[in-house]
Amino acid sequence: MGPEHPESPRRLDVITDMLMTLRVLDLLSHFEPNKATREQLLRVHEAGYLDDLERIVPDNGYRRIDLDTLMNPKTLTAAYFAAGAAVMGVDLVLRGQVKNAFCNVRPPGHHATADTAMGFCFFNNVAVAAAHAVAAYGLRRVAILDFDVHHGNGTEQIFDGDDRVRLFSLYERGLFPLEGGEDPTGDGIFTGLPAGSEGAGAQAAVESRWRPELDDFRPELVLVSAGFDAHVDDEMSSLRLTDADFDWLTAFCLDVAERHSGGRLVSMLEGGYDLPSLARCAAQHVRDLARL
Repeated sequence: MGPEHPESPRRLDVITDMLMTLRVLDLLSHFEPNKATREQLLRVHEAGYLDDLERIVPDNGYRRIDLDTLMNPKTLTAAYFAAGAAVMGVDLVLRGQVKNAFCNVRPPGHHATADTAMGFCFFNNVAVAAAHAVAAYGLRRVAILDFDVHHGNGTEQIFDGDDRVRLFSLYERGLFPLEGGEDPTGDGIFTGLPAGSEGAGAQAAVESRWRPELDDFRPELVLVSAGFDAHVDDEMSSLRLTDADFDWLTAFCLDVAERHSGGRLVSMLEGGYDLPSLARCAAQHVRDLARL
């Protein structure tokens, strides 16, 4: 999205580099996805929106989608592969080839609505994953656990009123896309934290608000929108989570999966723009998923 933009290719590189430094990379199974198909995308996005994205791809330079979201000639190709990774993660897990999966992808997805790109997002990767699990495998209860510091408004909009997919969103109040201070009005479980909140408050909120609802919902698959931008070192937010807090959040997600879905979990990268903390926390997230 440009040389000074926080959503940069380096985000993926630093995660891979950290896994290599920790001597974990070679212990993992690696998969290269295909592009998401139009049929898979149409489960969550409108046909006209997909056509419009294809139409506005620039021949060179950048096309501005909104104040913070830009497209270059290769952006949409990357978005197709990111959504394809979400589909592949679901296939691998539900076919029993792996117990869980992490999709190290960009651009992120959880702000993309059915018909609008925003917040660095074009296709809603986690929504594509959930819809694929429902359509291709007949799942009736899919939980999306979103701990990105920004509320997953696109995911909320796409699944509002769909009792097969339930969104659990932990976010900082007053940030994009809720700058007016309002709270979401959909039927998910939305847990807003005031600016300056530390890990103890986040953990208590997740345990008190999410745990009983998840135990009642009993998901057959757990999907994770793994954003690491609530870290104290990340200037995109005012929350004060630490490496240990993200380790705790990962353990919580894994516990939910073990209790209700046979350990079946697919995680995909959302935010996280301070490269050192992103590298550490995402790499530890992967280590936890792999039990390393």
